[in-house]
Amino acid sequence: MRRTTERHTTASDRIAQLSAEVQSLQGRLAELTDEVSRNDAILKKTQERELELLRAGSLAQLLEKLIHGLRASFQLDSVSLLLHDPNHEIRHLLTGDGFPLEELPEVQFVDVLAAIAPRLGNLERPWLGPFRMADHELIVPKTSQSGSLALIPLRRSGQLDGVLVFSSSDRFRFNRELATDFLAHLGGVAAICLENAVNRARVVRSGLTDFLTGFHNRRYLHARLCEELARAKRDHLPIACLMIDVDHFKRINDEYGHLAGDAVLREVAQRIDDEMRLSDTGARFGGDEFAIVLPHGSLTDGERVASRVLEAVRGSPVVVANQRTEQITLSIGVAAARPDGKTQSDYSELAEKLIAEADAALYRAKSAGRNRVEVSTDEVVT
Repeated sequence: MRRTTERHTTASDRIAQLSAEVQSLQGRLAELTDEVSRNDAILKKTQERELELLRAGSLAQLLEKLIHGLRASFQLDSVSLLLHDPNHEIRHLLTGDGFPLEELPEVQFVDVLAAIAPRLGNLERPWLGPFRMADHELIVPKTSQSGSLALIPLRRSGQLDGVLVFSSSDRFRFNRELATDFLAHLGGVAAICLENAVNRARVVRSGLTDFLTGFHNRRYLHARLCEELARAKRDHLPIACLMIDVDHFKRINDEYGHLAGDAVLREVAQRIDDEMRLSDTGARFGGDEFAIVLPHGSLTDGERVASRVLEAVRGSPVVVANQRTEQITLSIGVAAARPDGKTQSDYSELAEKLIAEADAALYRAKSAGRNRVEVSTDEVVT
C-alpha cells in the first residue's frame, strides 16, 4: 500500500513538474512572440524613418528629421546629435542658407568628439546603457539626464561623422542585452544621408556662392557684371560698381579668433544686403572684401548706396564674442562705366577695368584714413 502511494506521489510530482515546465515554456514562447512582434514593429518603424531621411531635400531638413522625426517615431524623451565639424563647414553651409542654428539646439557641432565624452572617439557600434552623469553630462540635454540612452555612431567609410543620442526616462528602455542591428543600420543610413546633404549643399554653394556669408562669389559677380554691361550698352545707360573692405579686420581675427571673424563677416554681409535694391547683385569678393553691382547705376547712384551701406555697418556695434561688441567700419570705392554703343566691346575686359577703377577708389579711401567712401572722378567709357 505504501509503495502504491509512493508511486502515485512520484507520478503526481512528475506531472506537476512537467506541467510547470510546460507553463514555463509557454511563458517563454509568449515572451519570444512578443519580442518578435516588437522587433517587427521596430523594423517597420525604422525602415519608414530611414525612407524619410532619404527624402530630405536639404541639410537643414535632414537635421530636423533626425531630431524631431526620430523622437516622435520612437517615442523618446529626447534626441540629440553630435556632428564632427572641425572646419565649421556644416555650420557655414547652414547659416549661409539662412538657417538659424539656435532653432536646433539639440545639434552640437564639435571639433573633436572625444573631447565631449571619451568613449565617443572609438565608438564602432551602438552603445546602450544607463545614463551616467560623469560620462554623458555633455551629450544629453539637462531635461533628459536620467534613465537610459543609446549612442548610435554615424560611420561612413570607417570615418565617424557624428553620434546620434537617443534618451529615455525609462532606465530599462536601452540596455546592453538588446540587439543593436536596427540601430546600427539606422546610423549607417543617417551617415549616408548626412554626407549626401553636405555634398549637395557644397556643390550648390561652391559653384556660385560663398558658403560663409551666403553672398555670390567672385566668379558669379564677374559673369553677372558682363551680362549687365551688355544690357547697359543696349540701353545706353551706365552701370556702377562698389568695392567694399572691412577696416582692420585682421585685428578682429587676432583678438577674438576666426569664429568671431566669421560672425562679423556674416553680419556685415547682412547689413550690406539690407541696403541693396532688388536689382543689385552683391558678392564676397574675397577675404574681408565685398562688391556690389548696380545695374543702370550712375556714379551718383553708387555713392548714395555706398553711403547707406557705410552708415548701416558703422551705425551700431557688432557682437563678436561673449557678448562683447566692436564698432565696425568700412572703406568703399565707387566706379561706374558707360559702354559705348558704337563700338564692339569685350565685356570681360570692361568688367575687369570697372572693378579695377572701383578698387583704385577703395585704395584711396583706405589711404585717406578708412571709414569713408571715395568715388572715381570719371565713368569708364569704352
